[in-house]
Amino acid sequence: MLKKIKDLCEARGIGISQLEKELGFGRDTISKWATSIPRADRLKAVADFFGVTVDELMEEAG
Repeated sequence: MLKKIKDLCEARGIGISQLEKELGFGRDTISKWATSIPRADRLKAVADFFGVTVDELMEEAG
């Protein structure tokens, strides 16, 4: 999932830290998802930001 978010950020021309700022998340919130399970509301906020579903966000990036 983290790779998918990084890919979406790259396609949008932003970094993860900028995404966190846009969504009002604390610093390194998304990066910590590499070792923890994100809250559903935060996952939904990221999906909505990129115009994808939560399922698409959680798919393995290819």
